[in-house]
Amino acid sequence: MKIVKVTYTTKAAFSAQNQGNIRNVMTDLQQANHPGINYHACMSDDNKTFTHTAFFKTDDDQKRLNELPSFKFFQEQLKSGELEVPPKQEQLTLIGSSNDIF
Repeated sequence: MKIVKVTYTTKAAFSAQNQGNIRNVMTDLQQANHPGINYHACMSDDNKTFTHTAFFKTDDDQKRLNELPSFKFFQEQLKSGELEVPPKQEQLTLIGSSNDIF
């Protein structure tokens, strides 16, 4: 299993667009219903800091997310310069969970 956490802060004017882009990714992931991807995105109460946490069963599962057209679009929009704080990526290790992830 691979766990990736990414945190960044957008400019306030871009927050709503970013939320829409994230929702599009989530809709596509829900429709694909791929069992090896468990992906979450949250927003802080400042309405512009986002934290994404992705659990991948295999490296191929991560590749599936990265190749998803809506995810590529989300990343392109994010890279367009609408950031106050650039993305910080961390690799995490699962210690325990209240339910099965996979």
